[in-house]
Amino acid sequence: MNDSSWGARQGAGYWGAPHMGAAPAGPAYDVHDAQQTRPMPIVPDVPDAGRDADNRDDRDREAARVSGPLFRDEMPQEPMSTPPQPPPKKRAGRDLRAAIGVGVALGAVIVASLFVVKAAFIGVIVAAVVVGLWELTSRLEERKGTKAPLVPLAVGGAAMVVAGYVRGAEGAWVAMALTALAVLVWRMTEPPEGYLKDVTAGVFAAFYVPFLATFVAMLLAADDGPQRVLTFLLLTVVSDTGAYAVGWRFGKHKLAPRISPGKTREGLLGAVSFAMAAGALCMEFLIAGGAWWQGLLLGLAVAASATLGDLGESMIKRDLGIKDMGTLLPGHGGIMDRLDSLLPTAPVVWLLLVIFVGSG
Repeated sequence: MNDSSWGARQGAGYWGAPHMGAAPAGPAYDVHDAQQTRPMPIVPDVPDAGRDADNRDDRDREAARVSGPLFRDEMPQEPMSTPPQPPPKKRAGRDLRAAIGVGVALGAVIVASLFVVKAAFIGVIVAAVVVGLWELTSRLEERKGTKAPLVPLAVGGAAMVVAGYVRGAEGAWVAMALTALAVLVWRMTEPPEGYLKDVTAGVFAAFYVPFLATFVAMLLAADDGPQRVLTFLLLTVVSDTGAYAVGWRFGKHKLAPRISPGKTREGLLGAVSFAMAAGALCMEFLIAGGAWWQGLLLGLAVAASATLGDLGESMIKRDLGIKDMGTLLPGHGGIMDRLDSLLPTAPVVWLLLVIFVGSG
């Protein structure tokens, strides 16, 4: 037997494809051993539902363990429930430090001029009137294109305050009429377009600012004028403070949301309560011949007029589309933003004091 025939038999019997009586492909088997090997029984492929489910659960758990985070910090955390947030604290709409500082400074100037020389306080009223007219006419021109003549208003306003102090109500009315006439004539120097609108705004400004301020000068003209003016100022400031403090703390029901959303009915009750208490004290200790019950009525009237004055100014500013009339007083806005409740209150206090204790 040559080498080639032996190699052929080896390839066919041991390394070639299987044939009858030959061992399957794989390692070399002894022919005798291969014939003694019995085939393994074929197990039918019937799934075991329970066992397969257990196996799947085991595989899932194993996969989760193997594919899970390697470090403890990477473990998924349960979503933490967000604790309820406290309601936002109410904040004042203005810089309170600046407002208080400016208020104290203005108060010092007023008190000093009021009790030292009466004429000095007349100068304070005139200055407030002229600046207020400037703010009002400037905003009217900026926002509405209305040109109310400032020069006749300023001159006539100053004359109105002085006439009210010297000649009383009669002098104030005469000065008011002359100021309105001056506005009509002054506007004639410009083209006629918008004449009616401009002079109407000018007459309104003359009545709203200097004429109402004239009643403060008339309060001062009495023998106890400084005490009357101080009562007027105290009651107005206390009314505003009571409305702000009570409304800020307890206010829930809007008083006039379309005009001034910040004002509440609770604030109005605070204004009435504070003003009536202050009125009783002022009439008892500041006004000669006054009685505490008169002070209650005076405080009630002041709270009503101050609130209406504030709402009236808010209506004007809403119509003009502005928040403040000016920026002259830090924390307060402009002069007109401080005169809003004072101007309509002055004639109310003057009239009630004349009824209660006389003109002095």
